[in-house]
Amino acid sequence: MIELRPFAKLGGADHGWLKAKHHFSFGSHYDPNNMGHGSLRVWNDDEIAPNSGFPAHPHANMEIITYVREGAITHRDSLGNEGRTEAGDVQVMSAGSGVRHSEYNLEPTLTRIFQIWIEPATQGGQPTWGAKPFPKSDRTGKFVTIASGFAADNDALPIRADARVLATTLKAGESTEYSPDKARHLYLVPAAGRVEVNGVRVNARDGVAISDEARLKITALEDSELVLVDAA
Repeated sequence: MIELRPFAKLGGADHGWLKAKHHFSFGSHYDPNNMGHGSLRVWNDDEIAPNSGFPAHPHANMEIITYVREGAITHRDSLGNEGRTEAGDVQVMSAGSGVRHSEYNLEPTLTRIFQIWIEPATQGGQPTWGAKPFPKSDRTGKFVTIASGFAADNDALPIRADARVLATTLKAGESTEYSPDKARHLYLVPAAGRVEVNGVRVNARDGVAISDEARLKITALEDSELVLVDAA
């Protein structure tokens, strides 16, 4: 089953410094019928104004993946970690037993991110944070795993979830395939461009909830950049 969730119909919030769209129930956008897709709990499409951001706030028992689409985000946390993650790069935080962190756009231009929350396989544990570049040239025409809870994905950033996060870039007319277990919950969002997923047309920043599909064929209708979550 492939369920299209158009960007224009997503809930959201405009805080001035932050314009956010929520693919699932989040914050003041409460939707009891859309609390997640499998263990994927949050997918926020955030635009953060220059020299602004999220002040220090707590998290626990959540795997938080930040995919930077444009600009850069600067992270600081109560463990002493600090880092700047720029477009094309990824950061992950395992909140574990509890951590406080802030995320700011310290750049002179707008920053755009996807922030993805996945429920962990186990509760508690020592919080961790990490970041890594994933050059778009390395993922042209194929999915590359950028964050994963599976030991075999040793080039990906580690998360403590029965899930992996993948990304690809496709040139117009190019196709790629992905063959999940039919019991998995998949969610795909084009960061840019337009694609067809098993014949369903998907525009930039639309969401696609996928389940009970043994094979996905994704064809780019224009140059595209895609992020996919494969979760329990």
